[in-house]
Amino acid sequence: MNIRENTEKFENEKFSPFATRSADSKGRKIFEEPEDIRTCFQRDRDRITHSKAFRRLMHKTQAFIFPDGDHYRTRLTHTLEVSQIARTLAVALNLNEDLTEAIALGHDLGHTPFGHLGERDLNEVSENGFYHNEQSVRVVEIVEKEGKGLNLTYEVIDGILNHRGDGTPHTLEGKLVQISDKIAYVNHDIDDALRAGIMSVSDMPRESVYILGESSKKRINFLIRNIIENSKDKNDIIMEESVKNIFYKLRGFMFKFVYLGEELEKENKMFSGVLKKLYHYYNENFDGIPAEFIKHYAEGDDRDRVICDYIAGMTDRFAMKQYKNIKAVF
Repeated sequence: MNIRENTEKFENEKFSPFATRSADSKGRKIFEEPEDIRTCFQRDRDRITHSKAFRRLMHKTQAFIFPDGDHYRTRLTHTLEVSQIARTLAVALNLNEDLTEAIALGHDLGHTPFGHLGERDLNEVSENGFYHNEQSVRVVEIVEKEGKGLNLTYEVIDGILNHRGDGTPHTLEGKLVQISDKIAYVNHDIDDALRAGIMSVSDMPRESVYILGESSKKRINFLIRNIIENSKDKNDIIMEESVKNIFYKLRGFMFKFVYLGEELEKENKMFSGVLKKLYHYYNENFDGIPAEFIKHYAEGDDRDRVICDYIAGMTDRFAMKQYKNIKAVF
């Protein structure tokens, strides 16, 4: 019995006409024979969860750097929460849950230590610029498995690349991850900000609390239901315009009063420049970078990109360890 073929048959019969079917994947850069148990997207999901980059996410910042408490989100828990929201939507809309999950689990693999502060620091010193979505693709195509990459399918890589900002994923599953990422980080970062005592529910935009709900659970549930109601049997992922405006107003509030707010800025000042100093150090001491990264330079990648590969892959604690080690000599 070929389980993969049975799964592909089920997808053809049950999925929305707008879903991405495993059998219709555009494939991988390096051809691989299909296996008899898992579909191509199931294999991608498993490759991501077994990768070293995925495991390191547990020690990378989501919003708060080295928080004083055990219940704050990390980049790993954020990733799992995005996956959960996106999978719920995929099942409700009869889209490909496996593809959705693979994109969600891989979307932040290239994120720096210290969250968006670290991304900003590397972007300011890198000759090529640095964006975590592009680095996530580089991780799965080049960095993982000692330079062999994970050889993921086109659809998964497309979803990872385009999850950020104004990117336009070419699949509905990719669009699900894109909106699920925003829903997750806005609502869960509110939880962490409340836990840290840097804001209260009364500080939030009044209509976002009144319309979307006073708790993260209620807001997420409301947004998921709205997307399902407006996207069912359509070739798009749609949030009702009035709801979208309220949600983006809440997101704007988070940027102004939390992400760029006084309390987090104090924290950021403590770690601002750490990755810049590491970059400058390794630019002058290139042979201090492990051989598995140097080999990419020998194979044609430029020096700047190899340095960013190494630094972006660090966890918060390893970056601080390396920083303390070089302070005495640089």
